[in-house]
Amino acid sequence: MKKAKNYLSKKELIEKGKLYEFEEGISLVKKLATAKFDETVELHVRLGVDSRHADQQVRGAIVLPNGTGKTVRVLVFAKGEKAKEAQAAGADYVGAEDFVEKIQKESWLDFDAVVATPDMMGVVGRLGKILGPRGLMPNPKTGSVTMDVTKAVSEVKAGKVEYRLDKTNIIHCPVGKASFSEAALLENINTLVEAIKKAKPVAAKGQYFRSVTVASTMSPGVKFSVAKL
Repeated sequence: MKKAKNYLSKKELIEKGKLYEFEEGISLVKKLATAKFDETVELHVRLGVDSRHADQQVRGAIVLPNGTGKTVRVLVFAKGEKAKEAQAAGADYVGAEDFVEKIQKESWLDFDAVVATPDMMGVVGRLGKILGPRGLMPNPKTGSVTMDVTKAVSEVKAGKVEYRLDKTNIIHCPVGKASFSEAALLENINTLVEAIKKAKPVAAKGQYFRSVTVASTMSPGVKFSVAKL
């Protein structure tokens, strides 16, 4: 009950029907983040596309200039020299069939990102039904299937985020922590929005950005103006 009351009181601070300019909106999001832990700030973008059509998919990855504020645990599927390279780059777990078995038999999922060398995708493919729904399946389009494991691991650790449409044509993506400065959050959001803008499918017609909402973990969303987008 207390949580619901707290949520409703925060909602009252958001002007009904107002679309906030980015700077003002970020300031309000930070003000609403009053939890005892450092809340994650997420960006939710609804696009004017239809994710049911292959030619209207929006997907990619971008390194946020100020990171996500989260310590990311990286699992790399590689062998031989590439496995050594991954370890040297700071990967948390490096292996091959052994980790496939661990995930399948033990339901082990103590990692946040997966990178694989192309020759390992036949092995990693066995985990499609487990990793796919969780958004963890390596993909060449996002740079997580690559021979350059050093770069891939470094980028993930530095704050690389993947964005993709869900079934309701919305992209949900973390853009930092409530403890970040307004300037840092704004820079991260603008970087991600620009990446989504560049990823606009040729087949997309009409208004591309339908709505942009930013919210911290325990707070209601603040709607941003998309007029300048």
